[in-house]
Amino acid sequence: MYINTLSHYLPSEVIGNEYFTNLNNLSSEWIVERTGIYERRKAAQGENTSTMAIEAVKLLLEDNIPFSKNEIDLIVGGTYTPYDTIVTVAHAVQHHLALPDIPVVTISSACSSLLNAIEIVEGYFAMGKASKALVVVSDHNTAYYNESDTVSGHLWGDGASAILISKERQSDSDMQIKKLITGGAATSGKAIEAVVLRPNERGVIMPFGRDVFQNACIYMPKVSQQVLQACGLTINDLDYLIPHQANHRISLNVINTLGIPAEKLISNIQYLGNTGCAGCAIALSENRSRFVKGQNIVITVFGGGYSYGAMLITI
Repeated sequence: MYINTLSHYLPSEVIGNEYFTNLNNLSSEWIVERTGIYERRKAAQGENTSTMAIEAVKLLLEDNIPFSKNEIDLIVGGTYTPYDTIVTVAHAVQHHLALPDIPVVTISSACSSLLNAIEIVEGYFAMGKASKALVVVSDHNTAYYNESDTVSGHLWGDGASAILISKERQSDSDMQIKKLITGGAATSGKAIEAVVLRPNERGVIMPFGRDVFQNACIYMPKVSQQVLQACGLTINDLDYLIPHQANHRISLNVINTLGIPAEKLISNIQYLGNTGCAGCAIALSENRSRFVKGQNIVITVFGGGYSYGAMLITI
């Protein structure tokens, strides 16, 4: 599979740490020390998961895509913060693009939804049911969070990304998806209660943040090594790592475990907060111009319910 092009959309409103200082008496220094976050983006009135995804798709189509949008024969969405649980984010994108009679599906596996969405594409390609797919990942965390929660209310940001993926190479600038591994570790630790979002309760809460931290620091390095080994590579062959943007301390722990220097870490949580399943795709899009031919990039994710995964991309 090949990534032909990608884009990202971020809301314009910036929420600095001082907002939470005024609200919850949490100092900026306290937030930065524990999360690495200085500021985050917040969707405006009238914006939602679906509108942000559509904006990302609009930006994607402004690029020089290698084929007509009318050739897209599969749309896969990923989100755990839907605007509409019936007309899903992928269906909203299909309506915007006016592409009738193609497979359209939305996946939710918490912050791992990006890789599971791409894995769905891999399955459709393998079965010969599609050859040119659009993946859209979008999370509107601030529609669901409890900003007064001093444990996790300050973590969240909003954003979306769109990725065009083809079964066959379309141009020399395509990025190849060499290997994708996903899994679920819901039998580990406090997986089914550590991070929850129950609509009838009080928003996203994280009663067992330490357990999340510990398991993320186990599974992300482990699956990153597995995806490299599956392609006959070692950690020395890795040029960049893009971990799920949950907590900068987790990212630093992951690269320390893997023995990767800090300059190989790509991170945007400092200025975007935790943008959920869109975070890694946004980071890939933001940094596209810095990558050069032959480089190897691993995206690794970990989400609530302890879903996890890694994907190896070669430029």
